Amino acid sequence: MDETVAEYIRRTVLKIPRDEIKMMLQKWGFLSEAQLQTLNFHQVKDNISQDVVQLCEENSADIKQAAVLDIIYNHIYHNKRIWSVYQMKKTGEELEYFDLTDFKKKFKKRLRSALKNVTITFKEYEDNAIWIRVAWGTPSRKPNQYKPSYVVYHSQTPYAFISASVLKSNLPLLCQALVVASNYHDIREMELRSHSLNSLKDIVFKRYSQNFQTYCPKPLQEKNVEPASVDLRIVQENRSEKERIQRLNQEVFGDGPQPILEFAHYRLETMFKSDRKMDVLDKKEPFRCLVKFSSPHLLESLKSLAPAGMADAPLSPLLTCIPQKARNYFRIREKKGLFPETFVSP
Repeated sequence: MDETVAEYIRRTVLKIPRDEIKMMLQKWGFLSEAQLQTLNFHQVKDNISQDVVQLCEENSADIKQAAVLDIIYNHIYHNKRIWSVYQMKKTGEELEYFDLTDFKKKFKKRLRSALKNVTITFKEYEDNAIWIRVAWGTPSRKPNQYKPSYVVYHSQTPYAFISASVLKSNLPLLCQALVVASNYHDIREMELRSHSLNSLKDIVFKRYSQNFQTYCPKPLQEKNVEPASVDLRIVQENRSEKERIQRLNQEVFGDGPQPILEFAHYRLETMFKSDRKMDVLDKKEPFRCLVKFSSPHLLESLKSLAPAGMADAPLSPLLTCIPQKARNYFRIREKKGLFPETFVSP
């Protein structure tokens, strides 16, 4: 086994929490159950990694097998990477049968026609997700296994989730290979990014229960009551108001958990009006402003505003429509209004 492969396997094992090493090695499937039984998972991780490398040497592991272990780790700990959503388009609406073997062949051929020194590894998961790992090299250097790009493509959908390496110049090559292999004709970034890959999938695949409707709050009706029953009336009104807020909140946000978004940027662009005689502005330039919202869990924070008494119920559609705007977003610009500009989770 090559020394670079041995070192890469050792470092990959060191990244894994001690109590999960055995589970990931079992998912990997490269080592036999008999070999796994010889490992002492209670010793320090450095010793465990050395023992794993020794067993891999017995099995003559190569970089492709090592890359599969890295995919398994990143599949479980996908929130350690930043994912961007890309949407592809066809010229027509025709549906084609998806052939995984043909997809792999086209992807490799397209990528290697542009760059010879690349390591390309695939792994399929139960939810029709194809994980693609690409380690990039140069014409004179071997691929750098420590700075790969990842693509998660769901067959029969136009969406791909990409976590790019620091080599941004290779991103167009990756997108071209993806478009050719999946039989699409165009690809574009949706400006939708997050650590939470599952939340991005929930948004683009509409897998959450949020509704998008506008409700007008109804004012409380005053009643003529006797002074002795004032306290009871207040209690009843408070209870009714809480029930109303809870009902409207549920109708707007739904019952399920919200997708995890950490930032929402809104762009304001409107013309500044002034008296022509005052000549305040020589040029008719629009007034621009960027409003930013941030929270560890932005949508759940917005959902809690009305019950906490910090905002009227229901919330403005400009706030509750964030996931919908993110899903349909592509450089949305509108004068005299607030609309989502970018959605980022660093």
